[in-house]
Amino acid sequence: VVSTNWQNDYARKVEDYSALGISEYWIADYEALGGRLFIGYPKQPTVSIYTLTDNGAYQVSQFRGSDRIVSPTFPELNLTAEQVLTPEQQ
Repeated sequence: VVSTNWQNDYARKVEDYSALGISEYWIADYEALGGRLFIGYPKQPTVSIYTLTDNGAYQVSQFRGSDRIVSPTFPELNLTAEQVLTPEQQ
């Protein structure tokens, strides 16, 4: 989940996780705090999935609203970005 220090979430952790060989990580930016470079414009709540490639760099896939999330680690996952980003009202 993205904090108000979003630069750390989107930039610094990429280097750390790559060095550790983390094959996939997710960023859930439910308040659209990330910069335009990371979540686009207009800024919208976004789930970003970073997948480590064979050359040691991450490939990012982004999901918003009713987009169905696709994860190499969880191929049978059946959730939309909205389901991940929106708290359930009880």
